[in-house]
Order: sequence, then structure tokens, then C-alpha cells
Amino acid sequence: MDTRFPEGGRPRAEIDAALDAMAAGDVDWRGGRVPLYVFGATAEVGEVGRDAFMRFFTENALGAKRAFTSLRRMEEEVVAMALDLFHGPEGAVGGMTSGGTESILLAVKACRDGARARRGDPAHRGNLVLPVSAHPAFDKAAALMDLPVRRIPVRADLRADVAAMAGAIDADTILLVGSVPCFPYGVVDPLPELSELALSRDLWLHVDACVGGYFAPFARELGRPIPEFDFALPGVASISADLHKFGFCPKPASTVFFRDAARAAGRGFDLDVWPNGRFATATFVGTRPGGGVAGAWAVLNFLGREGYRALAARLLAMRDDYVAGIRAIPGMRVFGEPDLSILAFGAEALDMGAVAAGMEARGWVPGLVREPPGLHIMMSLLHEPVRERYLGDLREAAAEAAPAQGAAVQAVY
Repeated sequence: MDTRFPEGGRPRAEIDAALDAMAAGDVDWRGGRVPLYVFGATAEVGEVGRDAFMRFFTENALGAKRAFTSLRRMEEEVVAMALDLFHGPEGAVGGMTSGGTESILLAVKACRDGARARRGDPAHRGNLVLPVSAHPAFDKAAALMDLPVRRIPVRADLRADVAAMAGAIDADTILLVGSVPCFPYGVVDPLPELSELALSRDLWLHVDACVGGYFAPFARELGRPIPEFDFALPGVASISADLHKFGFCPKPASTVFFRDAARAAGRGFDLDVWPNGRFATATFVGTRPGGGVAGAWAVLNFLGREGYRALAARLLAMRDDYVAGIRAIPGMRVFGEPDLSILAFGAEALDMGAVAAGMEARGWVPGLVREPPGLHIMMSLLHEPVRERYLGDLREAAAEAAPAQGAAVQAVY
């Protein structure tokens, strides 16, 4: 690695060759070898998103109001389309962000600031009550805002335990969380029950649909047993949903929504003591790539409901085939009943760390889950053509693995 700032420029051909050489060491994500990070639909969908992104490669969404009104219109239309999808009531608002973590951070901040205003206490440290399976972004938000977090064990079916969460609520609780689906197990939490709990305790319920927000509605339309999870439930105050996951849009692109403007009031940043004048943003970041906005607008319009239903049908059929193949391996079981295309699975009698090592030796990046010890995959259509090879390698790796010794598998994402 050269750590010196280059004295002179390098030829374009040399730069391209160097980039190709560095990329040669990456795992073959296009060949379905990576269990997360990238999400593929069809080649045409990818081209639509890429071309729109590159068309607005230089534009900055920070200037959408004053300079790049095209981006403002596209973002407003993306938000409007999504609110239609998520049954947004009259007065619901939302915006685009850089990703699920930022969407969650904004929702937690809006909840915290709203709770402080209602209590008349600008320093109130309200706590968050969430299932142990909820995403670490909530803890990241809480760490930044100095808020206590209470993670509650899930039920035997790996879904949020609403009764246990109710028991953890106290006078300082401000936020409840449910996932669509949770990342560790791929199951959707019982949002109708969580909505009732939130209403009965006058609490903010955030639905983390970062993974499944642009997948679950179409799975429901196809008749899959996905419970209601969006603003159709009266207790839902906010929703996060990533466009760059199963919306199949270019990164970075996520969305966050609020039931009404009052709840959204605390999400952004507003400063009016600067020599340049007032500085206000609805996001944590300032500069935002215009390509992310344009790519999302293009893909949503290209696919429409019909296109997303077709992709959901393929994903769910693929998921069912993977589940059947995993269950056919002696001793192997899928954890819970996955609702979308995240699978976690393992075998109590096997050292799952050794199984993971066997998969890695065969060229796969093994996703891992610690409790219970197992493997983890979040599948898009990149994983459709490699199913038989994956299952064959998994069968071989399981056959080679030693008996379980009680050590937990570890993963760092």
C-alpha cells in the first residue's frame, strides 16, 4: 500500500487496471457468494437504477430546494409513493436518508424530542424497550443521545414477546420497537399486538421495516401470512424502510416516515446563530448524493406494484426451496418460520463454527448468528441460480463438522 500523496497524476488506463486488480480480491458477490451487503433483482432493474444515479451523479440533494428542484420533486414523489404503500394517513410525512441507521436515528430523535416537549423536561432520559432481536442501530441512536435501552428476550418462535415488553415499561419509557422482519431470524414481530400496547400506554411505536419495507407489502398481496405492520395500525408512530435493500435501488437510499408533522418535528437539525444565517436539514447528514434520490425514483417507477409483486413471488419461491433444502440435511433446522428471505439455521449436534469454516473454504462468506449458534443468509435474486451449489456445499460442510462443543459462533458486521 502506497501511503504517500501522489506527486503527479497517473494515466487513466493505469488507474483502471489498479482498480481491477484490487477488486480481484473481493468475494464474488455477483455469483451469490455473499450473504448480505448487496441486493440484486434483475439486470434490467440494476441498469435502470445505475443509469439514473449516474445521470445525477454530481447533484447534491442538500440543495434540492434552492438549486436542484428536480431532486426535490423526485424525493417528494418517492415519499408520496411509499406513504401510499404504507397506508399513510392524511398529514403523514417522510423523507429520504442515507440508510437504515440514519432513518432509525431520526425516528429515535423525533421521539425523544417529542417526549421531552410533552413532559416539559428538556433533559429527560427516556428509555427504549425493544426485542433482543431488534437492530443495533437503536442502541447506536441511544448511545448518541444518552438514552437507556432495555432489550427483552423473544418468544420461543423468535418473535417479540409483547407481554414481556409490557412488563419492562415504566414511567420513563418513550419508545417501543417491532421489526419487519428482524435481521437475526427473518421473522416479523407481532405488530398488531405491539400497536395495541403502544396505544394503551400512550407510547411511540417505531416499525423497523428497513429490511422488509419494500418486500412485505407485496408478499401480503401474494397471500403470504404477513401481519399488518404499517400506518394501518393506529399505534404506529414511525416507520423506517430501506430502498437500497429490497427496493432494489442504488445505495445510499432509505426512507423514514411519521404519522403526522407533529411527530416528525424533532427529526432534523435547525441552527440560527451562524454568520451565514439559518442552517436547517431534515437529516443528520448535510450533503446527500443526488444519484441516490434519482435512482430510487427511477426504480420505483420502472417496477411499480406489478414489478415488485413479480420479484416478491420469485424471492419467496426461492426462499421456500432453500428452506426445504436446508431441512433435508440431516440434523439441520431452520430457526423459526421465516417470513421473507432471511434464513437462520443450524444443527444442535454440530459445531456450527466448523460448518461456517467449511463453507468459507468452499468460497462462501458465511453469515453467522450467535444465539442459537448457526448460519445466516439474507437472500436476493443473486442467490437464486446458486441454490443447489450452496446446499450441496452446506451438506458437505455439515458432514465434515465435528460434534458441538458448546462454543458460540461469532460474527462482526
